[in-house]
Amino acid sequence: MAAISINVSTVKPLGDRIFVKVSPAEEKTAGGILLPDNAQEKPQIGEVVAVGPGKRNDDGSRSELDVKVGDKVLYSKYAGTDIKLGGEDYVLLSEKDILASVA
Repeated sequence: MAAISINVSTVKPLGDRIFVKVSPAEEKTAGGILLPDNAQEKPQIGEVVAVGPGKRNDDGSRSELDVKVGDKVLYSKYAGTDIKLGGEDYVLLSEKDILASVA
């Protein structure tokens, strides 16, 4: 088998999937207490890095996604597939797992 080199620019989501770069987790509480890695909550916000072409409709056309590359989004807590590339955390989500676009 040949080795495959994967980086962010080579990932192209399919269908209504969205590739999101996860924002870093909070390392301190509001009171200034440092949290260890295992006590930090999984972030639910990130930046869209790549989007798929959209879900295919019954007539064969594709419906356009509501988000685009560069948007900041809020997504469901346990949604998607976690991926680590080059020391950065990413998540591959379905469009239905996106809860809101953040300004």
